[in-house]
Amino acid sequence: MEQLELNKLELTKYLFFTGKGGVGKTSVACGAAVSLADLGYQVLLISTDPASNLQDVFETELTNKGVVIDAVKNLTVANLDPVKAAAEYRESVTAPYRGKLPDSVIKNMEEQLSGSCTVEIAAFNEFSRFITDEKLQREYHYIIFDTAPTGHTLRLLKLPSAWSDFISENTHGASCLGQLSGLEDQKDIYKKAVATLADKNQTTLILVARPERTPLAEAARAANELADIGVTNQIMVINGILPYWDDKVSESIYIKQQKALANIPDGIRNLKTYTIPLRAYNITGIEKVRAFLTRDDINTVNTKINTPIIPKLKDIIDDLYNSDKKVIFTMGKGGVGKTSIAASIALGLAGKGKKVHLTTTDPAAHLKFVLEETDGITMSHIDEKEVLRKYQEEVLRKARETMSEEDMAYVEEDLRSPCTQEIAVFRAFADIVEKAEDQIVVIDTAPTGHTLLLLDSTQNYNQEIKRSQGDIPESAKKLLPRLRNSKETEVIIITLAETTPVYEAMRLEEDLKRAEIAAKWWVINASLYKSGTTNNLLSAKAGNEVTWINTVAEHSNGKFVVIGWNTEEVRGDKLLSAV
Repeated sequence: MEQLELNKLELTKYLFFTGKGGVGKTSVACGAAVSLADLGYQVLLISTDPASNLQDVFETELTNKGVVIDAVKNLTVANLDPVKAAAEYRESVTAPYRGKLPDSVIKNMEEQLSGSCTVEIAAFNEFSRFITDEKLQREYHYIIFDTAPTGHTLRLLKLPSAWSDFISENTHGASCLGQLSGLEDQKDIYKKAVATLADKNQTTLILVARPERTPLAEAARAANELADIGVTNQIMVINGILPYWDDKVSESIYIKQQKALANIPDGIRNLKTYTIPLRAYNITGIEKVRAFLTRDDINTVNTKINTPIIPKLKDIIDDLYNSDKKVIFTMGKGGVGKTSIAASIALGLAGKGKKVHLTTTDPAAHLKFVLEETDGITMSHIDEKEVLRKYQEEVLRKARETMSEEDMAYVEEDLRSPCTQEIAVFRAFADIVEKAEDQIVVIDTAPTGHTLLLLDSTQNYNQEIKRSQGDIPESAKKLLPRLRNSKETEVIIITLAETTPVYEAMRLEEDLKRAEIAAKWWVINASLYKSGTTNNLLSAKAGNEVTWINTVAEHSNGKFVVIGWNTEEVRGDKLLSAV
């Protein structure tokens, strides 16, 4: 691996950056855009990231049309808002049916068009015009996209059945895409855009990851998905590599990173890979963006946390115990430490004499957090791949009874969507909760509010809308009302003290509110600020966490916990005693 130097690469006109939230896609894309513009190339940078902070990065008010950056000759930046675009698309699809169909059906249609896949379709709709505009092709040497579409979305757009009327006639219960017919007039543009993406002479896909197991696994999944549909011109950028260590915290991070790098998944092991060292500063302001790919400036930020007394995990456990909660979810994006927090909560409640069942979808969780039966904890592990496979088979079996082969192609693709996996796993969780009526059930992940609303629609509007989907088990039906009962259920949101994880956690909370599910406590995990590190680089990073700790403190009305980075692989009992 070598450090990323753009002037040494042979780059295509279109550069797509993709990767898991929080890995630094925007920082890398901005650094690349400024570096290429400084080399004398005309560059257009476009963001379709819902959590985009491009306006902060360039300290300039941006639009979806493109704004010339005064401080960077040759650079134009456009900031698309896919959430707003999705809302406009949702209204354009449902508006013709208002007053003609029952309100419950309209509500169901709106929910089917509220998922992450619909946001991605709307984003693709927005940036398709940038890919296919011949004037822009002549005007710019490079057109850079911060966030690429997934293979799932691209495959679906290529299916003739995705554009047919069967979707509106035979509403697909688990669909997170709903109708595409509202974008029928864009079909030819989409076709050209997808073809451009697959043309290795025009497009390069840059997979961005951190030197950690989960982001690298996500990069491998994205690489394989996109390669399957012909997007094979790929390179890899691993961002945030710690160059040295000089205390216990930095040593543990260094060792963890090197272990992840030594075990890069097979799907991306052979890609040309470049690295970017961990930077001490936040990537905001032109000078920081210019420095990002070339040098570090270590300046410790002397910011203080506004909250004089920060609660501890013990306070959350006491609150759960005193309020007699029955079902507890830890929720958040992958890699934020949901499983370790769930295990700690289970241990704490068991220590107070409660019988606890801890269930997880983490394949390694039963190895890391096995606790003795005398602890009062039973455990189970849900195999996501297996429950998804069974659910897909059930749905396809029912769909084949009424659908044509062309329509089946749509259903098969839709069954690869994030919502489908959430529904399959949720059903498995529901079965476990049903069996554990006499215990507290702690679950280390959960479906989004969008998926829960889809399940609720399937349950309530079954007589009004013909479903091609599998029947919802009684256990799932009983769990939905329970989740809305704040006396029984608690959702704890887990995040990191960084820009994207906090924004994503807030969107998750909004999603849950739509489903009438309240989240009270927040946990900021793996905090360098709380770790006590003396490493100069990590101390500067720790100072930059304070802004986000204060943001969460205010947002949660003080109902938050900060857990420091642990210098060893912790078990539940050690984590509990450490905080």
